[in-house]
Amino acid sequence: MDLGLQGKKAIVVGGARGIGFAVAEVLAREGCDIALSARGEDSVKDAVASLSRYGTKVIGKAVNVRKADEYKEWLAWAIETLEGVDVVIPLTSAGSGIGSEKYWSNAFETDVMGPVRAVEAAIPHMTEQGSGSIVLVATTSALEAMGGPQAYNAMKTSLITYGKQLALAHGKDGIRVNVVSPGPVEFEGGNWDMIKGTMEKFYASQLRQQPMGRLGKPEEIARAIVFLASEAASWCSGSHLVVDGAFTNRTHF
Repeated sequence: MDLGLQGKKAIVVGGARGIGFAVAEVLAREGCDIALSARGEDSVKDAVASLSRYGTKVIGKAVNVRKADEYKEWLAWAIETLEGVDVVIPLTSAGSGIGSEKYWSNAFETDVMGPVRAVEAAIPHMTEQGSGSIVLVATTSALEAMGGPQAYNAMKTSLITYGKQLALAHGKDGIRVNVVSPGPVEFEGGNWDMIKGTMEKFYASQLRQQPMGRLGKPEEIARAIVFLASEAASWCSGSHLVVDGAFTNRTHF
């Protein structure tokens, strides 16, 4: 299937590792020019070097999305250097945590305002050209009462509503907006990899709840995200795709 991404310009916020890097790799393989970010300069350099083998334009700089002014400057730089923007996929997250107000402020700035600022930077350019695709990344923790009362679940939940509102507001401008909610995903150095090494009983209990007997892989989530971002999904907008190997118990009608 031709995804229609050849020559498109994509911004991947948080694209240096895990699901974000897998997304950037699929996009590069499909012929996209890419701007990616992460908090660490070394991880950005490594990601750019790795993705450059696909022969497209790949740029990146480190930025902390919680520093609003610096982040907005990064977004402006990315759009200018790419000479436009067709696809925006913001993936940064502050992660989970219970008990301290700092988790709420960090999650709001990272998980909510990170995507919001990326969208607001891209929308004028997409509107002018009459086309564009945005994919927001939520979580299955937004769909069920998982892990206790915490900011991560609540903030990610807001992206599902925000994505639908954007799709309704900007469909007339030729802009599609969709949301993907991944289930638990394991990769080297990721949260579930660390849990596996430090909380073996908890990890085993979660593994037993997986109908397919394993956790997800970054590339499995990435392929779903990139499909929704692509021209192959041209009639998909305002949708919410759960990619979790049947982990959640919700029935979708």
